Amino acid sequence: MKHGLRFVLVLLAALMLQGCSGDRPGPDAETPVTDAAEAAAYGRYEQPVTMRIGFKVPDARLNNGDSNDNNPISRYLESRTNIRVIHSWEAKGEEPYTQKAQLAIDSNDLPDAMVVDRDQLKKLMDSGMIADLTDVLGQYGSELIKDMYDSTGGRALEDASRGGRLYGLPNVAIRADSPMLLWVRQDWLDRLELPGPSTFGDIERIAKAFTQQDPDGNGKRDTTGLSAYKNIIYGAKPHINGLDAVFSAFHSFPTNWIKDSCGSIVYGSITPETKAALGKLADWYKQGLIDPGFALYKETQEPIIAGQSGMFFGPWWMPYYPLSEAVAADTRAEWRAFAAPLDESGKFVAHMAAPTDRYLVVRKDYEHPEAVVKLLNVFTRLERRRDPNTAEVKALDDFSAETGIQPRAYYPFDLLIDYSDAIEQHYTDVQQALHGKIDPELLDPDTRLLYDRWIAEEEQPKKNLEGWKATNAYKYGAAVLTSTAIEEVESVFYGSTPSMPAVWPKLQTLESETFLNIIVGETPLSAFDEFVQEWKRLGGERITQEVTAAVNRDAGR
Repeated sequence: MKHGLRFVLVLLAALMLQGCSGDRPGPDAETPVTDAAEAAAYGRYEQPVTMRIGFKVPDARLNNGDSNDNNPISRYLESRTNIRVIHSWEAKGEEPYTQKAQLAIDSNDLPDAMVVDRDQLKKLMDSGMIADLTDVLGQYGSELIKDMYDSTGGRALEDASRGGRLYGLPNVAIRADSPMLLWVRQDWLDRLELPGPSTFGDIERIAKAFTQQDPDGNGKRDTTGLSAYKNIIYGAKPHINGLDAVFSAFHSFPTNWIKDSCGSIVYGSITPETKAALGKLADWYKQGLIDPGFALYKETQEPIIAGQSGMFFGPWWMPYYPLSEAVAADTRAEWRAFAAPLDESGKFVAHMAAPTDRYLVVRKDYEHPEAVVKLLNVFTRLERRRDPNTAEVKALDDFSAETGIQPRAYYPFDLLIDYSDAIEQHYTDVQQALHGKIDPELLDPDTRLLYDRWIAEEEQPKKNLEGWKATNAYKYGAAVLTSTAIEEVESVFYGSTPSMPAVWPKLQTLESETFLNIIVGETPLSAFDEFVQEWKRLGGERITQEVTAAVNRDAGR
């Protein structure tokens, strides 16, 4: 409730203020503001301001003559701010976007603002190409944005700073997004009269039953036990079908830099625990417990949507996708989440993502750096459903309902900011409201929407797919996270070292090929030892020394 009640009280106390003159931000007569700080955060420019950006094109497709930079979302943001956003360049997909951003950096031809990754931020700070945003955020950042950054204990802003000065506006990693849960077809468990899983043994028994006992009742042997991702792990932010949870249960953390039992910094992919986890997965594959065709799918979610898979690993939000697609195709499907597998001592272990991994930067000589902050304020307020302009917001909601396009797909910057504990807090508050301990009217707008959808879903199950997505993600995914004691493990180093650019792609290829070949039985488990030696020889040992030096240097600051 701590976030929601503050908003309610502020909204009730909203006052209109007289603003500034000239082309600096002034108040918007249509939007209530509470004080000078909020007027600066949300005030509309009197004169138009132009901002050139690099834009990541979403998968969503617009119609009716709209374009990537002229659509209901962009028009609404411009109407609120008087900031005209122009796309200097566009790129579709994460990798093409990163490449275009890198080209802009290398050619010293930055747009006024764009989102960059950790290594790109470092290069931009080294070269002095971006603006110091410390005072800009302090003066123009909304209370909402600042509160969300504060929820990370200062880590997000620190990650985007150097020498105590802020050079990028970071996203905020939702902590609930890190743990990988095991999603299981509950209707199949019920049909075969099987209990839910917690241990490795449980998963094996269920996978065997799902493969051999016709759980969907169609008289064919066309179902699989456990789906998998051909690249084996995600390593940072998990997604669909990664096997990170299996490694974590062995206290193995591939692709992450960790401290071993002796306190030495090691690369998690080369530890004995990783070898043990690969041995378990190879055994599962040999027994037919893992989908035998997992490495051949063009899209890893295919067997889930097709109703062939009985189990897969994924974050709490899987009902949003791909389970929404799976249930739309087969309304009989019922999915539940489990904190599994547990380690040998009965603990659920999860690797946590970095507090942030993307940064909104501003070209050093851009005349209106505060405009970037103001845009971030406005679309974050909209994203968190705290925008007081109800008529316009309803129009955007209607647009989303009609087209299936979420407004955030066309925000100028792909930068998600929320409270780091937002998911757990939403779930807890909804439970309080459902049990009569909180008046639903006092819930913050995000949580109230979830509450309303939950009630509607309870009354008419699977009647509204949007309501089903949110309710099931929280009812089963978030519920497991809030009721499970999680042993969290964090990396000690992110980013790159001097030797990485030249050799890291080769080392990553070696790693992914070795892991896949061991699991599918192309090479024996003993090949892992050869991989470790080759990894060290090709530059891994030197990189480990560089990472150790960097960590020790940071610790001595």
